[in-house]
Amino acid sequence: MLRIASLALALTLAACSTGQTPEAAETEPAQRLTVFTGGTIYTGNPDLPTVDAVVVGEDGRIVGTAPPLSEDWDEAEIDLVDLKGAFMYPGFTDAHAHLMGIGQRELNLTLEGTASIAELVTRIGAELEGMEPGVLLYGRGWIETGWPEGRMPSAADLDAVSPDNPVILSRADGHAMVVNTAALTAAGITDETENPDGGAIERDADGHATGMMIDNAQRLLSSLWTEPDAAAKALALETGAKVYVSRGWTGVHNMSVGPDEAPIMLELAGEGKMPLRLWNAFDATEEGMALAAAQDYEAPTITNHAIKLYMDGALGSRGAQLIKPYSDRPDTSGLSLITDEDLADFMKRADEAGIQVAVHAIGDLANQRLLDIYEAGGYPPEKRWRIEHTQILAPTDIARVGALGLIASMQPSHAIGDLHFAPSRLGMDRLAGAYAWKTLIDDGAVVAGGSDAPVEVGSPLIEFYAAVARKDLKGFEGEGWHPEQKLTREQALALFTSAAAYAAFQEDDLGTIEAGKLADFTVFDIDLMTVPEAEILDAKTVMTVVGGKIVYDSSTAEGQ
Repeated sequence: MLRIASLALALTLAACSTGQTPEAAETEPAQRLTVFTGGTIYTGNPDLPTVDAVVVGEDGRIVGTAPPLSEDWDEAEIDLVDLKGAFMYPGFTDAHAHLMGIGQRELNLTLEGTASIAELVTRIGAELEGMEPGVLLYGRGWIETGWPEGRMPSAADLDAVSPDNPVILSRADGHAMVVNTAALTAAGITDETENPDGGAIERDADGHATGMMIDNAQRLLSSLWTEPDAAAKALALETGAKVYVSRGWTGVHNMSVGPDEAPIMLELAGEGKMPLRLWNAFDATEEGMALAAAQDYEAPTITNHAIKLYMDGALGSRGAQLIKPYSDRPDTSGLSLITDEDLADFMKRADEAGIQVAVHAIGDLANQRLLDIYEAGGYPPEKRWRIEHTQILAPTDIARVGALGLIASMQPSHAIGDLHFAPSRLGMDRLAGAYAWKTLIDDGAVVAGGSDAPVEVGSPLIEFYAAVARKDLKGFEGEGWHPEQKLTREQALALFTSAAAYAAFQEDDLGTIEAGKLADFTVFDIDLMTVPEAEILDAKTVMTVVGGKIVYDSSTAEGQ
């Protein structure tokens, strides 16, 4: 059995951490303990970086670690989880993803990996075979980076294979879509249709709509699709969660959540169909604000206390708002999706309601506006409000993020994808403030790491690799990639563990492997902290543990 003195002390400390008196702990029946051991265990705690075993109680919290506990236990009195030489870490949390979209990507037409406009057209033609005329075809996931045509797709490209069906194809970032002529006609969009606020209908030199719709212009097509019902949304959320735990994620900071999703997630959790730990940031509608203020539909694994706003669009579709025009399109500086006055009003209302605020800001002007308005409002660091993406900053603004106490919520994979086209969008000079996570950390900012899936794959291994290598998945790095922004392995681990926990006010429960904290663990077959950086991408998920429960086990490919 575990040595009595060490275990008694650990149980007493665990009881005190939950508000129990030591006397009450001693009179309760002994817990059945689970011990994770037999591999290398990284704690994320610099005072005790690795341990040999982790002891977990029936309540899903960590009782203690060995060391300092003894490993002299009787296997008949514990449940032993043998790591079989694998490597365990604090649970990896994706600090920026869209769970509904992750599930929908698995269930719908995905255009990821499409290598050219020609291939895109061929795939659409194949999908339409046998489809009734007039039925909408929707797909998502294309990105034109590296395409031999060197341009965005257009309605003219799609029309040859889709004369009778409206086609809507969202770019991977969700900030742009290409549609065919049938879709434009069905939505009543003509060459004379004006651009909506915060959106652009792309036009050719003669003023004709090309079929590319940027940011809020996408809403002009909304009459063509039907909102998924509750059952379809539940299936997408459940599917996305299963995919994510199979990749090693234990939690998600779930962005741009519709208020109607909250009861669905709660029901799924109650049915044991939501294995992930969720922190939800709702759309900043009146309903979303009210839900976040009241923290409705919460559960032990679900937190509903934040809203999400948008300053601008995305860099790839030239919707990110820049201080100076785009280097490859001097006629535009991007789009503003919210006025300064409206942002200030949202901040004031959120502050009064005690709501945490997350704001999408990609371009340097969008980030600068956000910093200025936040500073003018006099909000303290204790708010832990977040800049989602923090992608391009004027060099003079980088230190302001940490100084103001704002959290930089960043996605390392954006850098290794975007840097193939960012030099042409921004020019070399502006890249000094792009994807500058190392400088942000050095200047005192908390940087939480995420993926932005389904915009990106949503792999913790890709994100970890991108943070430490700052090279693409083939090992390429080019001019302007700023390798000095690479992180150490320890800093990269913190992005997805302790920093993600802090960004959600959960550092007392998550982020490191320590007594009293929740037993959320990620187990890979490779030592991410020591292997050559290219080998990080070869790792496989062995096990995912949430609250002491194994929710994914590669040996069975299902939760236990």
